Amino acid sequence: MSNIKEKLFTEFTAPTAQEWLDKIQVDLKGADFNKKLVWRTNEGFNMQPFYRREDVLKLKTPDALPGEFPFVRGNKKDNNEWYVRQDIKVTDAKEANAKALDVLKKGVDSLGFKFGGDSVSAEFVETLLEGIECESVELNFSTCQRRSLELAKILVAYFEKKGYDKEKIVGSIDWDPMHRIVMRGKDVTAVLAVAPEIVETLKDFPKFRCVAVNAGALNNAGAYIVQELGYALAWGNEYLNQLVEAGVEPTLAARKIKFNLGISENYFMEIAKFRAARMLWAEIVKQYEPKCDCACKMCVNATTTSYNMTVFDSYVNLLRTQTETMSAALAGVHSIVVNPFDAAYETPTDFSERIARNQQLLLKEESHFDKVVDPSAGSYFIEELTTSLADVAWKLFLKIEEEGGFLAAIKAGTVQDDINATNEKRHKDAAQRKEFILGTNQFPNFTELSEGKQPLTCGCCCGSDAEPTFKAIKSTRLAADFENLRLTVEKSGKTPVAFMLTIGNLAWRQARAQFSSNFLACAGYKVIDNLGFDTVEQGVDAALKAGADIVVLCSSDDEYATYAVPAFQYLDNRAMFIVAGAPACMEDLKAAGIENFVHVKCNVLETLKEYNEKLGIK
Repeated sequence: MSNIKEKLFTEFTAPTAQEWLDKIQVDLKGADFNKKLVWRTNEGFNMQPFYRREDVLKLKTPDALPGEFPFVRGNKKDNNEWYVRQDIKVTDAKEANAKALDVLKKGVDSLGFKFGGDSVSAEFVETLLEGIECESVELNFSTCQRRSLELAKILVAYFEKKGYDKEKIVGSIDWDPMHRIVMRGKDVTAVLAVAPEIVETLKDFPKFRCVAVNAGALNNAGAYIVQELGYALAWGNEYLNQLVEAGVEPTLAARKIKFNLGISENYFMEIAKFRAARMLWAEIVKQYEPKCDCACKMCVNATTTSYNMTVFDSYVNLLRTQTETMSAALAGVHSIVVNPFDAAYETPTDFSERIARNQQLLLKEESHFDKVVDPSAGSYFIEELTTSLADVAWKLFLKIEEEGGFLAAIKAGTVQDDINATNEKRHKDAAQRKEFILGTNQFPNFTELSEGKQPLTCGCCCGSDAEPTFKAIKSTRLAADFENLRLTVEKSGKTPVAFMLTIGNLAWRQARAQFSSNFLACAGYKVIDNLGFDTVEQGVDAALKAGADIVVLCSSDDEYATYAVPAFQYLDNRAMFIVAGAPACMEDLKAAGIENFVHVKCNVLETLKEYNEKLGIK
């Protein structure tokens, strides 16, 4: 058999990289290679269209082994298990307990309880955890930062009262005062002094973490992946350094820190992010000289992002969260939370929560993602992506350290300014359709109505009305601007009718009718497409008969010189007139009084706002 294999392999000569490039240049027919095929990532580095074995040989990541320092290939050696987590907002302990017991029967093995500081008491915890086998379930708690230490002591007392094995208690307390500084600008620096005491309280529970890095909030605010990763590392290092400076032994300090990261829609980049995150965090912790490499393992809870979720065509959110969940699972995270598809506009229903749970269970039970450790290892593309992302994230981390560390940076507003700038850029890109939101600014559902759905207000900067001490991160979901536009049209009680006057060259008129239909449907306009007309007069008459508020002339650039002015004059202001495209004769058409054009360089959002104003919709 070995001879047969050798013969088969020797039949072929592997082409060199130059031979590939030569072939590509031929196929490009003179087009610029870098502009057509090289991907300039938002993270600030280029990715080539193909990679070969020699590209990977220069990298260090393929030499790593699962479960071994620097843990780029995961914290485990023999499986890729992760916790299926569901978060529960607690208003009544008994009701939350009943819900927790119910979801534990449906595939969940990790619970996240969020409640106000006023609820913290021994009685509350006992009611909340009644009937829950704490050695078999991961337990996570989030409450007021000032009450977290008290909660830690109550939990320790509860676990000891029940006689639980401390080695088997897995979970966390979401104590992260710096989250309030960076997201809300609140001065809670006084609370930071509590960190050593919380760690000391829970030191006998090796798998229970109590210092959180909530960098997922940056993800939900629109941060690019390199920003989330670089700032998360600086964030974690700030806590680690403070703990060590306060006298906490480095091994204990590192093992008490948990990272809560987001998952964006950038599938391969997210896989690389989690791999790079583990590798870089391991290197950071190593510098503190812990007693064992096990302290260098990064514990990550990953949550699907809320930034790209939509109110309209909300079932598309299932596609987004599924690919996001897949990337995190393949990357080997500790636990995953899937946001229900309706979370953008309502308190998730039992149905949407069930679907969210099942999205993870499908990956385990049917796709067997939990069986293979780091299946992306060795992929030329993923290994290169991991290394490139690690390089730029490390530079950002070093920049923050040179500024005095993460706490100093967020007090100065450096981090907030950076994230706010990215969010603003992404909203602008979405308005121009440089960044697509399927079902919202690209291929919207033409006939969908909100049916009473209203976007929930963002929680990024909510809370006290008091003036913040520091800068805050201000963000809305990427789709919010388009949703507000569409809801404005719907609430006006007048749905504009846009009629496609298609004429001339078949290919051009169809392409431009499709483009214009998608363009105008982003505002919820009713679109009427057509097969084509013999004359512009015939088309205008049909449009007026259909009750059109807008007539869109769809033809080729060459033919606009013939059709546009006669159509505009025949319409005679009985409806808004739009030319689909940016023809060479545009200036001549403008001189004739035509002022509306839709094309790929338009700012879709601003153009549609302008059309709303012209149509009397406010």
